[in-house]
Amino acid sequence: QVQLVESGGGLVQAGDSLRLSCATSPRRNLGTYSLGWFRQAPGKGREFVAAIKWSDDTTLYGNSVKGRFTVSRDNAKNTVYLQMNNLKREDTAIYYCTARVGVVADYETRWYDWGQGTRVTVSS
Repeated sequence: QVQLVESGGGLVQAGDSLRLSCATSPRRNLGTYSLGWFRQAPGKGREFVAAIKWSDDTTLYGNSVKGRFTVSRDNAKNTVYLQMNNLKREDTAIYYCTARVGVVADYETRWYDWGQGTRVTVSS
């Protein structure tokens, strides 16, 4: 099991940028893992945002964030990041970090380790 702790959320204005971080523990070789981000807006279900396969940096993005968000990882820190640019009001949500053994996937049920989430609020 991987423990995940998100950070970096906050209140920003539309058009701003924000970078979320997800620190993993205990320290281990994440070579067989993929790390991902989902989000949940008020009153809605959880939506896939982005994911990265640790071993080869294969990435996958949700349609609503393509071209604006970038997922990356830091092997030395065992941390995954989500760089969010040109934020929109509809990006307002709680963002969750998640992990799974295997390739990237955009179905929530394929992920099994979850963080507590970090809140992002975008005002107009």
